[in-house]
Amino acid sequence: MKSPWMPERRAQQATAIHRWKPWEKSTGPRTADGKAIVSRNAFKGGKRILLRQSMREFRQFMRAAAMVLEEAGGAPR
Repeated sequence: MKSPWMPERRAQQATAIHRWKPWEKSTGPRTADGKAIVSRNAFKGGKRILLRQSMREFRQFMRAAAMVLEEAGGAPR
């Protein structure tokens, strides 16, 4: 897709941007809350952490169930 701007307009805009220097005014987050928010910018919503937590809870439940069965004289491991 070609730019809708003519070469003259692009050059004029580039000159204006170099005059404004917006990159010098960019400060990024300043507060702890702002920093916490931007620290998650690259997070894509993966499920690995949730899956690991679920498996950890499942294993803990299974250990507890096995202990109850052993105490009740149920099936051996």
